[in-house]
Amino acid sequence: MNKIFKTLDEQVAIMKDKGLIIEDEILAKEILLRENYFFMNGYRTLFMKSLSEKTFVTGASFNELYGMFNFDRQMRNILFKNLLIIENNLKSILSYHLSKAYGIRENDYLNPENFNRDVERKRQVNDLLGKMKRQIRANASNHTATSHYQNKYGYIPLWIAVKVLSFGIVSELFIILKPRDQQAIADFFKVNAEDLITYLPILSNYRNLCAHEEILFDHRVQRMIENTRFHEKLDIPKLNGEYIYGKNDLFALIVILKQLLRTDDFREMIKEMEYELNLLDSKLSSISIGKVMDRMGFPINYLEMEGID
Repeated sequence: MNKIFKTLDEQVAIMKDKGLIIEDEILAKEILLRENYFFMNGYRTLFMKSLSEKTFVTGASFNELYGMFNFDRQMRNILFKNLLIIENNLKSILSYHLSKAYGIRENDYLNPENFNRDVERKRQVNDLLGKMKRQIRANASNHTATSHYQNKYGYIPLWIAVKVLSFGIVSELFIILKPRDQQAIADFFKVNAEDLITYLPILSNYRNLCAHEEILFDHRVQRMIENTRFHEKLDIPKLNGEYIYGKNDLFALIVILKQLLRTDDFREMIKEMEYELNLLDSKLSSISIGKVMDRMGFPINYLEMEGID
């Protein structure tokens, strides 16, 4: 069955028919036009009686729905700027290490011999190096530093090239490095290489989600992170022997950022998140902030993360 266009009046009527209280219809229509009915509706399940019944709980209001929409936006902004810090750190450390080990010209640092030589990795290595070369060529002329190096020196060193490479590409690059190079880079973050291999695709996934304003709060990634001391020290409950929070949910991202960010950056991030959660709590009446945090995978004592070494 095809979806059909709905006017703003019809959109408001649908919400009201499902039991949503709309305090100011003129303002609601302005918000729906500006923010998009489809994206606003992405938060409705929090306020529904059940997925099958698809009606709102008693007292649920448009103001609450919009409050949740804005909360998710602010959380994306907070996380995005910290994910960019990690992205920049990784690019800087990786380019420094590879340049020091293998040289500064493209033919040096992109030599297939510098990477994992396992037979099962050969195709991945060749494909990724080809992808990197194409991305560098495609973006070089549009980036001041890359065009400067290309025009003046005839090559683009890796510490400049990484500026035009996506986080996803750099994450893949880490995965195909030789184990000793992986661990040398992971040592800077004080994590082991295997964990960083798990973390980077997750970071890239959330980075792109935040950049494109997709729904964040209840997002789940496919790969679970390993148990950490943070799970244990926060005494996160278990179900069937597995921690119920911090494995493939938003809190798993917080666990990763705790390990990779500088202490001051992590402390500031947690403070900003606490503010947004408290602000949302003040706007909710038909559901509790606990329900939101449960969907996020946040334990109630999440603030204790800051003090765990």
